Amino acid sequence: MINKLTRLWATKTRDDEWWSSFVTSPLAIVANYGAVEVPWITPNRITAASFLVAVGATIAILNGGPGCFIGAAIAIHISHVLDCMDGQMARFRKVSSPVGSYYDRLTDQVQVSLWFGAAGYAAFVQTQSVAPVLLALIGIAFYGLRGYAKYVALEIETARDPEYPADIARLKHIDIAAGLGFGLRANFAWFLKEQRKFLVFDEGVFIFLLSAALIFDQLMPMLWVFAASQVFWGTYKSWLRGKNIGNDRKSYLQK
Repeated sequence: MINKLTRLWATKTRDDEWWSSFVTSPLAIVANYGAVEVPWITPNRITAASFLVAVGATIAILNGGPGCFIGAAIAIHISHVLDCMDGQMARFRKVSSPVGSYYDRLTDQVQVSLWFGAAGYAAFVQTQSVAPVLLALIGIAFYGLRGYAKYVALEIETARDPEYPADIARLKHIDIAAGLGFGLRANFAWFLKEQRKFLVFDEGVFIFLLSAALIFDQLMPMLWVFAASQVFWGTYKSWLRGKNIGNDRKSYLQK
């Protein structure tokens, strides 16, 4: 049992986002303990199930009301646990594929748009103001800009230097610093260090913020935080990647 859990923990993404790092990803490892032994449960089917649950959460948000909001919050977490499970299972079984990773990332992007678009509509119904819809659209647009700027920069840098993706992958390598066999002190230190990721306001933070807002029926404050954080990070990340491309070009021309 311990050996299997250790092997499953080794499949956990080293740079997991904030909430997924110490909540949904460990829950996925527990769920995978039995799931990896079931042949008909495949990573791609889990990806599809995660997206279907995400759509169900969206419908619940649109329906509105305390019961539907709480149900949506639970469904969002189930969807994210499944989202963590598919990659872990693929790595555990050694069947990871570029196609699976592609569809996993596409569904992640779409479901964030669905959730916050639905939250904007639900807040509009509550307030009869267009402000929440506008906040949701701004947040979704700048969240999308973060990913778009990343991949545009990657395409430009790779066209200049085909070894660029491999160099970035080496820089992003993170050693295991927690889990079974590391002791209470090491795991607590890892847990504290992970809290810094909250300020990045990525999908892992959205899972927590949106769920809390649904449970306590506080959609407007959450939408303000969502929009403001994405405007900041979308603008900053885009500027930084453009700056890095310019600096790399100067270095490249000097070679």
